Amino acid sequence: MLEQMRISWIVGLMALVLSASPNISAQTTLFNGVEVPGVVIAHSPASSEKYISCPAIAILPNGDYVASHNIFGPNTTDVGIYLTRVYRSTDKGQTWSHAVTLNHLQANLFVHNQALYMLGAPGGRKELTIRKSTNGGLTWTSPTNSTNGILLSSSVYGYHTSSVPMVVHDGRIWRAYEDNATGGDWPGQFRAAMMSAPIGSDLLNAASWTHTNALASNPSWLPGNDFRGWLESNAVVDRNGQVVNVIRVDVSEGKPEKAAIIRSPNLNTLTFNPGNDIIDMPGGTKKFTIRYSPAADKYLTVASIVNEDNYDPNRKPERIRNIMALLSSDNLESWTVEQIIVQDLSDVSKIGFQYMDWQFDGSDIVIVSRTAYPDGLGGAHNFHDANFMTFHRVSYSSLLTPGDANADGMVTLADLQILGDHWLSGSADWNQADFNGDGVVNLADLQILGDHWGSGTTLDIRFDQALQQSGLAVPEPGALCMLVAAASGLILRR
Repeated sequence: MLEQMRISWIVGLMALVLSASPNISAQTTLFNGVEVPGVVIAHSPASSEKYISCPAIAILPNGDYVASHNIFGPNTTDVGIYLTRVYRSTDKGQTWSHAVTLNHLQANLFVHNQALYMLGAPGGRKELTIRKSTNGGLTWTSPTNSTNGILLSSSVYGYHTSSVPMVVHDGRIWRAYEDNATGGDWPGQFRAAMMSAPIGSDLLNAASWTHTNALASNPSWLPGNDFRGWLESNAVVDRNGQVVNVIRVDVSEGKPEKAAIIRSPNLNTLTFNPGNDIIDMPGGTKKFTIRYSPAADKYLTVASIVNEDNYDPNRKPERIRNIMALLSSDNLESWTVEQIIVQDLSDVSKIGFQYMDWQFDGSDIVIVSRTAYPDGLGGAHNFHDANFMTFHRVSYSSLLTPGDANADGMVTLADLQILGDHWLSGSADWNQADFNGDGVVNLADLQILGDHWGSGTTLDIRFDQALQQSGLAVPEPGALCMLVAAASGLILRR
């Protein structure tokens, strides 16, 4: 009875300090009177005949964001070569400034050993090249030969890639790409390949990279000869500790979306079993980016999906790009739609959220999208020929252990420190230890952290001891100090 009265007293005091959750709408930009989803980084009107493609994003060691996109279309040969534009944000993506314009095409951005890199195929696609920046994307190296950035070169066929992910595994950094050595129609001409280099090597030197064989696809791999080709690959490590290539697959009108998993048993070899390695995947017929989250212990992707709301039996699924979604998988083979990030079903022929690239930032995912959307100037040329690059932020905290504020997969003193640093902060989110999503950091969040204390670790310190040893100064009136002390007595974990 005494314990029940004590708990009731604590609950009553909690009611005095809990505040209502603020209504936070999705981030949008008012552009020429049109509410565009996301933060507009770049715009190119359809009338220019210069369209935005291949968005990429990286997070610098100091926390700044760098994003890039290339320009394609009928009016992009005015300088004889395609262009890539690079942007920076110093305020977590809320505002962006143009940094530099380069001669390049369809590249990803990645940070490795404190430097920023861009790897892709330039105009003409006869080479696979890499550039390096040591000042956050303001200036870059210029590839001229095999020792300073030209990784592959062919006078016969070209190379294809996009803003696809890098993965570090077993002392090497891996990436996937394609060549078009088979000829033929899009996308059947592409062969899938992978490359890797020791993590301490000079990535600008072609001799540092080892390449696998290149695999051509076969229409007969799906009924009705409907395996139309593969492209835009993802290097990722599977549950068996093997590097694999999860790749986009093209199929016909009205067919279910597919992807494929190509295996890399060693540095030089790719293998594929069409009987086992073709998977159902929402968004699999468009370019997608897969990364593994140790904190969630899941593979995540952001993709342009087809569902019951936008399915069209008379339209190829790769031409339906008006729903952006977050998906997760435990094994790379079965995928679940976790949330719809943004959608607009008003005009599938003129609206697209596509080619998303993204990075983890704490418990958030930060995304750049090649977006075709109304702009007050007639809108995009079509869903594919985008007129915007937009930035989006979404939380994946629903997949994390409650109490894991820093998204490192553990609930420890580091998370308790974050909670203390933001105690009673309003307009907070998961990264500031608001675990129940009510917008304020308070006793309810402390209770959640205590309930999951030590998750993912072998801590031998109890939560009440950690609370006492943390030395956190909780800035609240005396009654709340009593409340926290009472909570400490109740939440005895491990």
